[in-house]
Amino acid sequence: MALLLKEEHASETEDFESTAKIVKFVVVKKREEEHAQPAELTSFEEVMLPHLDAAHNLARWLLRNEQDAQDVVQEAYLRAFKSFSGFHGSNGRAWLLTIVRNTSYTLLKKNRAVDLTTTFDEEIHAPGYESVSPATILEHSEDAELIREAMDELPAEFREILTLRHQEGLSYKEIADIAQIPPGTVMSRLARARAKLKEYLAARIGKEK
Repeated sequence: MALLLKEEHASETEDFESTAKIVKFVVVKKREEEHAQPAELTSFEEVMLPHLDAAHNLARWLLRNEQDAQDVVQEAYLRAFKSFSGFHGSNGRAWLLTIVRNTSYTLLKKNRAVDLTTTFDEEIHAPGYESVSPATILEHSEDAELIREAMDELPAEFREILTLRHQEGLSYKEIADIAQIPPGTVMSRLARARAKLKEYLAARIGKEK
């Protein structure tokens, strides 16, 4: 599923490259304003810029809007640069994604998003969709667009955990640190997210019949 989900962003390469340039420009500008040492900027770029793809990916799936995702990534990198002197760990990706996550949720709450937590969709549980076989779901799940549409219907907490686990390949501990929840909650939430994704897939496939 990770590969399929990533294919959806293939057409956004140009925008993403532009984002990378913008992020670097903003960081350099910030450096000039705060008179940061060249070595500090170099170290920051070496540790954090390789994770720009992951940062954009998480922001895009959480916010479901390309422009918002780019804005959040830029803001997250500025925050990361400002706090970089306090980073002494070895997992730069997890540290950066924590900032991206928090920045994304701040924007979601500011926009009063209604999908922050799990919701129960009566339509999904309506009679008939349960008849869609697992084999049919598996066959249709090869459709990247169908996966994207189903993912977009999920609550933010489910989109987040599926992205971190299946696209970025993070461990349960890393996800727990990023999402600020116990590892046990990560496993149970991931199980619920997978089940909910299958439900949405079954519902969409059922509608196509």
